[in-house]
Amino acid sequence: MATATQLSQRVIDGDIRAASRLMRNIDDGVSTAQADLQALFPRTGHAYIIGITGSPGAGKSTLTDRLIARFRKQGKRVGVLAVDPTSPFTGGAILGDRIRMQEHATDPGVFIRSLATRGNLGGLSRATGDCIRVMDAMGQDVVLVETVGVGQDEIDIAQMAHTTVVVTVPGMGDDVQAIKAGILEVADIFAVNKSDLDGADRMVRELRMMLELRHAVKAAPMDHDAHHRMVRAKAEGRHVEEEQGPREWEPPILKVVAAKDTGVDELVEAVAQHRAFLDETGLRKDKERARAAMQFIALLRERLLRGALARLERERGRLDEVAGRIAERKADPYALAEELASQLSE
Repeated sequence: MATATQLSQRVIDGDIRAASRLMRNIDDGVSTAQADLQALFPRTGHAYIIGITGSPGAGKSTLTDRLIARFRKQGKRVGVLAVDPTSPFTGGAILGDRIRMQEHATDPGVFIRSLATRGNLGGLSRATGDCIRVMDAMGQDVVLVETVGVGQDEIDIAQMAHTTVVVTVPGMGDDVQAIKAGILEVADIFAVNKSDLDGADRMVRELRMMLELRHAVKAAPMDHDAHHRMVRAKAEGRHVEEEQGPREWEPPILKVVAAKDTGVDELVEAVAQHRAFLDETGLRKDKERARAAMQFIALLRERLLRGALARLERERGRLDEVAGRIAERKADPYALAEELASQLSE
């Protein structure tokens, strides 16, 4: 087990400046960050992670701001990771979320950090998982992860968080698009924000219909009886409980007006109920394992890619030079990739 360095020990002691510096090192890929993360890792596993996701313009930042206030009233230390779009000019985060959360900037119990996506798909920065661990190790009770809102690719948060809140808003196009985005699989709670606008009730009905459709798809398969009539198939020798399957969480659909601080208390209560459900059913441990697997695979992929690119440069030249030969049809990308992969697996 790695021993704590001076920087990581300061993080454990709750030093926000040390945590900010470590997060910057993580986001920039500084090599010394790994030793600090290894020292912090045994101190993690205590924070409850809540994902806030949804389409751009749905009011996620305003809602996150209201949630911070509620958790602070409960006496909880709150960490916020706002995964912002990457600036096309600087490559850094566009800090729109921090601007909206200035009310909490001077609160020592709140730590807000923005991360740039750096071109990553899935709505989450590659450094998000490590930064969550930093906030966890420094003693934050709740970590809110607000994603950039990139549509159909925004599903990684479901594996990263314990509870995922999907924020929707009436009047933003075809509601059926939500099905294409995999929204039903992502959401633990639906928050229909700006529900004082026209179309909010319709949005609630559409979401409820989609949830009912999901139940219909999951129902037992149909089969033919002796008279060739369609009947629900039943497995022999099973108890009623086994036929019904394990207890499932039914995502609540809540109407919220974050700008007017309406419906936020009900949302906090829904998060508490989902947390209790995860603990009672043991599903929280399943989520922890899924998150560990996701982060380990991402770490392994990064290490393997780094090794492959280093070997490519040693043997064939820099990536841009190789890309030039591929573009001119002087090199076969498939054969080259296969060759490198086989060499790395030896």
